[in-house]
Amino acid sequence: MKTFNLPDLGEGLAEAEIVTWHVTQGETIEADAPLVSVETAKAVVDVPSPYSGRIIKLHAAAGDVVEVHKPLVDFEIAGENASETRGETAAAASMKAVTTPESPREDSSTVVGTMPADEGEEMEAAFIIRKTQRGGNARPKAAPAARARAKALGIELQVVRPSGHRGQITPGDVERYAARPRPVPAAPSRPITPPKPVRYGQAAPLRGPRRAMALTMSASRDAVMPTTLFDDADIHQWLPHQDITVRVIRALAVGCRQAPELNAWFNGESMARTLHDHIDLALAIDTPDGLIVPVIRNVETLEGDILRHELNHIKQATRERTVNPQEMLNPTITLSNFGMMAGRYATPVIVPPQVAILGTGGIRHDVIPVLGGFEAHRRIPLSLSFDHRCATGGEACRFLAAVIGDLENPD
Repeated sequence: MKTFNLPDLGEGLAEAEIVTWHVTQGETIEADAPLVSVETAKAVVDVPSPYSGRIIKLHAAAGDVVEVHKPLVDFEIAGENASETRGETAAAASMKAVTTPESPREDSSTVVGTMPADEGEEMEAAFIIRKTQRGGNARPKAAPAARARAKALGIELQVVRPSGHRGQITPGDVERYAARPRPVPAAPSRPITPPKPVRYGQAAPLRGPRRAMALTMSASRDAVMPTTLFDDADIHQWLPHQDITVRVIRALAVGCRQAPELNAWFNGESMARTLHDHIDLALAIDTPDGLIVPVIRNVETLEGDILRHELNHIKQATRERTVNPQEMLNPTITLSNFGMMAGRYATPVIVPPQVAILGTGGIRHDVIPVLGGFEAHRRIPLSLSFDHRCATGGEACRFLAAVIGDLENPD
């Protein structure tokens, strides 16, 4: 018998909720066939079977919350030597792809978990089924600088056309791929999940994003000393057809250049601060399941239509709950565009280890005194929360002033 534990799905989360079992007790399953769908705080993930064999026991039912590395399924493996089964062989090969730099399977699938060397220990490996399969398993040839740049931009090297010697991918190839014009999808790839029915008068445990939000807010309450600045940016002189969110992100990048102390992480226990020379921007997105915060990498390098495409893609994937778990990790600063729904000012909550979050309220027409009278100007209300343990009021003011200055440019 082999016990398959719930693997770490690569998000740094401690638990996941069982959404749907694709097997029943007593059923026989092939390796790599769909085993179970689980919901984390960030995505719904399909976990395939690591073995070929018969299901002896399911340790959890749909709706149960299971801790990472706790038993999930017991398998009966045909034959005495389980390592000869296709499932375990595939798992071993995939784990080798993680640990061996030159393995040809390194980029072929996302692998999570660990496989102990001792045969008697439990294997904890799973493969996240990708929506699109790439052709070929060969690891593309690329210069180290090109690999590092592709990783920073979230680009898979298999899709980049090489131009270097003997088909090697160069950093320039990666940059050209990142800068290519990309059409915005006309419609979602699958229907957006409808809101769950509301049950009045019944106590129900928090699940998925709502549970994660409760835990995150508690951590922020216990670990951050927040202070919030409020101001407005006058956009009366804007040229027509400006993309408001793109302009706000550009202005935030200007603020980070002016005051890099806010594009940072802070560890209160070690009293250590990490400044970042790139901006991995977390976007707070409202969904029927709760607040989900995906990340757009290196936004300081994205402009115009490319940034708009990335925004549309990440919002659609988030609302469909198909966002890649890796697109949720390690933001350096957060933007909350709450004003699209309601509200002028707020006190946005900082998620540690981040140091700052910028909130934008609803655009208003305000009466502004000008020479010789008054005018009605459009203005964007801004709310900047920062962790006053490691960022000074002067740094926060310089950041906000730079954001306002860029937003008030006509173009």
